[in-house]
Amino acid sequence: MKKINSVKISLSALFCAIICILSQISVMTPFGIPLTLQTFAVCLCGCFLGAYYGTFATAVYIILGAVGMPVFTLFQGGAQILAGLTGGFILGFLPLAFLSGLAVKPNKTALRFIYLFSGLLLCHLFGVLQFKFVSGNSLFSAFLISSLPYILKDAIFILLAFFSAHKIKKTLKKSF
Repeated sequence: MKKINSVKISLSALFCAIICILSQISVMTPFGIPLTLQTFAVCLCGCFLGAYYGTFATAVYIILGAVGMPVFTLFQGGAQILAGLTGGFILGFLPLAFLSGLAVKPNKTALRFIYLFSGLLLCHLFGVLQFKFVSGNSLFSAFLISSLPYILKDAIFILLAFFSAHKIKKTLKKSF
């Protein structure tokens, strides 16, 4: 059995709050899908806390939103958001957080980026599939509407999150 680390649990709560806050910074697109900092926040969470605690913090965020807390974009909450057009992206945050957490472990740079971008691709896959089923669009149409306009932004955000987490950890080690 893995030992529970109270510092990591506290940091998980902090990062859950960071995801909640950054989810509210958004710009609405003509397609009804907001551009947010959620991807950045989830990846930062995974990269800083590691695979298990980063996924835990992300799961708490999703659960808070599912039970009605207004933590999703535009201060929305409720299970209907998870069942809606963008719910697949929110659920896709779980593999993104987990694989982002794995990305900080390997010594090989290429492997780090494989983990990061695999997490992003899974997040977008979950999102596109749900968008397809909820909207009734074809898979290709769903991809063009719900993923293609945002994937470059998200790729930049996960790289920024990865390097930011590294810099924050380095700064904190110097401080203590």
